[in-house]
Amino acid sequence: MNDDMPQTPPATIKDVARVAGCGIATASRVLNKSGPASTKMRERVERAASDLGFCFNAAGRALQSRRSMTIGCLVPSLANPVFAEAVQGVQAELLGSGYQILISCSNYDDAADNTSISTLLENNVDGIIATMVAPDRSTALLQAKQRGIPVSLMFHDPLDGLVTAYVDNFVAACEVARRFAALGHRRVGFLALRFSTSDRSRNRYAGFHAQCRASGLADPTLIEISEVEARHPEQLAAILARYRDITALFASNDFLAIAVQKAARDLEWKVPQDLSIIGFDGIEVGRLLEAPLTTIETSPEAMGRQAAQSLLHALQGLGLVQLPPLPFSFREGGTLAPPNPKRTDDDRVAAQPSSVHPAQDQN
Repeated sequence: MNDDMPQTPPATIKDVARVAGCGIATASRVLNKSGPASTKMRERVERAASDLGFCFNAAGRALQSRRSMTIGCLVPSLANPVFAEAVQGVQAELLGSGYQILISCSNYDDAADNTSISTLLENNVDGIIATMVAPDRSTALLQAKQRGIPVSLMFHDPLDGLVTAYVDNFVAACEVARRFAALGHRRVGFLALRFSTSDRSRNRYAGFHAQCRASGLADPTLIEISEVEARHPEQLAAILARYRDITALFASNDFLAIAVQKAARDLEWKVPQDLSIIGFDGIEVGRLLEAPLTTIETSPEAMGRQAAQSLLHALQGLGLVQLPPLPFSFREGGTLAPPNPKRTDDDRVAAQPSSVHPAQDQN
């Protein structure tokens, strides 16, 4: 006698449609998130699928649609929490869509960007989400577009022929200049990394420069530093020592702003009494500093979500549409104050430790 219980065959999309009281195409559209459906119908289909224990077979669906069901995601670095949060936003938005994400990092290198995109194309990704050095000049990205593979950018300002999820860097930087001007700062600087290859940094400087002029400030001094100088406070301190007349500094990202705080301590300058600092991005670690960082706060997760939404929209055959910029806010902190009326350039020179050798002014 056989005591084995007969096995119930797995539920099919036809079973889900029957229980939900709709057509197979509607059930497939809801479960695949590939088209419109009313909230009520969506709830009925999802409840039927849950009750039946139905699960889409991603491999079978990929074969049927001739898609790999993978999305390539290229970012400069996951060590920077801004990009890590954006990738989390991408993953959150793709959850339940059947698409898996393939992540690549280029370490802010133009050649590595092209290599990474080429590798993703070789793996037959269905779409690409990217933050790159120069997407408008990327031969690999052009190849993707020629093959009909949709591309959605993150963080970049709008570029011809490419859609992007972004914050208006020009407008946000104008707010920084207004804040400095309102407190009485007149000689300010802009600290940048990879200025020549970062459209974000250049657009932030452009907005900052324009609003400084509109507010009656002197044109901001552009201070460009290398990766090595950003990682070594003593080298950054030596650079800052050249600009003794600057009372406020706009750093093009929060990591640089935090590095400036350390360099200022090495110079025995007080923040914000001797030097006010504003960053850009709003990373959480900035709140934890002894002097919490004043910064332009954005939502990298929302940026990742929007980039993924745009890509899913395109993969459903609905095209790529450039959406309006995402919002930003000004986050108050402890690194912004009026210039110290008692501070003189001679005071700053005297405060420099012997390990730092002032260079000639380069204003």
